[in-house]
Amino acid sequence: MPVWRYMELCLSHPEYGYYIARDPLGREGDFITAPEVSQMFGELLGLWAASVWKAMGAPGTVRLIELGPGRGTLMMDALRAIRIVPPFYLACHVHLVEINAALRERQGSALEGVKNLHWHNSIDEVPEGPSIIFANEYFDVLPVHQMVRKDTGWHERVVEIDRTDRLAFGTAAAPTPQFDVLLPPLLQAAPVGAVFEWRPPTEIMKLASRVRKFGGAALLIDYGHLRSDAGDTLQAIARHSFADPLKNAGQIDVTAHVDFQALTQAAEDIGARVHGPVEQGTFLRRLGIETRALTLMSKASPQVGEDIAGGLKRLTDSGRGGMGSLFKVLGVSHPALTELAGLSDQPDAPPARSSTPTADGAAAESD
Repeated sequence: MPVWRYMELCLSHPEYGYYIARDPLGREGDFITAPEVSQMFGELLGLWAASVWKAMGAPGTVRLIELGPGRGTLMMDALRAIRIVPPFYLACHVHLVEINAALRERQGSALEGVKNLHWHNSIDEVPEGPSIIFANEYFDVLPVHQMVRKDTGWHERVVEIDRTDRLAFGTAAAPTPQFDVLLPPLLQAAPVGAVFEWRPPTEIMKLASRVRKFGGAALLIDYGHLRSDAGDTLQAIARHSFADPLKNAGQIDVTAHVDFQALTQAAEDIGARVHGPVEQGTFLRRLGIETRALTLMSKASPQVGEDIAGGLKRLTDSGRGGMGSLFKVLGVSHPALTELAGLSDQPDAPPARSSTPTADGAAAESD
């Protein structure tokens, strides 16, 4: 079967899929996402959303949507920050797009007491209207096509059974007709053996179409590359370590890097405005994460202060273990929104001044 179909089955098979019934997050799971690293991540995204809402003209109702919301940590932290802008908080109708029953339960616990909270299996189910969308580590798990360059053309990469009855990679016998015309110019002269990955633009087109038609913006944060290029990035993670993607199907996380050039092109083709992409470290610094960290540390115990500093380093650092340069941030908005906080070349002004309780009980000034 094609790699994309294998990936789809591994992750979302109705009975055996990795994302259907398990909680893969946290230290006891397979991986940790940015919201689990530090409360600052979600809080800053909440304030980013507040600045977008104001730029939209402060509509009385706005759909605050998150795709793949994990344990609800990002939305919980974002809403805590959003509370310092009461009219925006009251305008928010929260919509979580989640297919995992176990995670829905965790999200419900994290967001207990939140009014106007809804769950959906797809963004297609979210009611129409002005929208602000978070998509953190969402696109990397969408099934990816892999094409392999051979003397006879570009062949779809497949998963097959070898002579020892084990899963192995192979290629389709016949080349994909006219695939060359779909290639970025950079890859027209790709050597034999080169691998090119692509995803259908369906999901990004849904987001772009929604914000273009009804107003608002989407924030996409994921690990990937800025321009379309050759490379095999299919990988699997289990217990915070790399694993063989062809072993333990359905029990490990299978992902591939995101092509931000392809996302940008698809969003622009729909008629939406694109902002960025920029590296995650740059984005968070522009939103004031360093100032927020210092404020939190000034009110925290030494142990908590060390945790805050560690979270800051992991979210923004470009070194080993850091997420700052590997992860990219892309904004997609209605054409009327000419700037989005954190995605312009200039440092962004604080969207509000107030204080809000934080997860460790301290009070932090809003940036």
